[in-house]
Amino acid sequence: MRTVIIGTRRSDLAVTQTEWVMESLQEHIPASWEMQQEKIVTRGDQILNVTLSKVGGKGLFVKEIEQALLDGRIDLAVHSMKDLPGEMPEGLTMGAVTLREDPRDCLISRTGATLNELPENAWIGTSSLRRQAQILAYRPDLRVKPVRGNLNTRFKKLMEGQFDAIVLAASGIARMGWQDRVTEIISDRVMLPAVGQGALAVQCRADDDEMLEVLQGMNHRETEMAVQAERTFLHAFEGGCHLPIAGYATVKGDRIQLRGLVADPGGQPVLSGSSEGAEGVRLGRLLSNDLMDQGARELLDSVREGIQS
Repeated sequence: MRTVIIGTRRSDLAVTQTEWVMESLQEHIPASWEMQQEKIVTRGDQILNVTLSKVGGKGLFVKEIEQALLDGRIDLAVHSMKDLPGEMPEGLTMGAVTLREDPRDCLISRTGATLNELPENAWIGTSSLRRQAQILAYRPDLRVKPVRGNLNTRFKKLMEGQFDAIVLAASGIARMGWQDRVTEIISDRVMLPAVGQGALAVQCRADDDEMLEVLQGMNHRETEMAVQAERTFLHAFEGGCHLPIAGYATVKGDRIQLRGLVADPGGQPVLSGSSEGAEGVRLGRLLSNDLMDQGARELLDSVREGIQS
């Protein structure tokens, strides 16, 4: 008999996602195994009065959970893939990538106005520089200000009138069963998603062969291929979810198409490109090199300096 301890953040969304993973795992674990959930507070959950970009960068929502894995206090960790930095600590590995939900972003507005219909100078709530950059690139007349907290907190702030609209990941809204609150799913031609958005990562220790074998049963190969290309692209910039970097790959048969973007938080410039092929790591490197040739590294260095000042 084995008791599998699964670590997760404490938010309603994180717990919902972890419960979904536990249900999926039931089909693959030996009958004698039991599963328990352990809720862990991360640094990103504790600091709510500062924008994500200024809190300290990569791994804000995963470091404490990863440490619990390394220490042996938990056996598995469930993360939103977009929260995972491009590089993983030595000793840990991605045991499974789940079937991807809708990777796009969505708009929830108080009046039911879409992104195109919002009045001039309307206030949009998001703490993501990626979303901010693309909103302002599309509609420079809008105003963006940070909104932190869980989904319930953000929705409450919207309805209280602190914002005219907020932008969230469509996948999180779907997992919470809040689809009826969505005003608009934003086209990925207007707002390219975050790397890994819509997928979940099930992380474990690299030497836990027994667990790795079990996790392969719930791994979704196409999503894994797409995410590998996206994360290779992100890793080239030493980036995390706090920087204005977007990457989205689609898979058809054995072909992967990867689109990527690096932008200034003010909306201009926006550097973008795409690559296509059969090998995700190669595609991620090709696309990152393309954007670096356009000046992406210098742009991101400037963004980092602005964050730190």
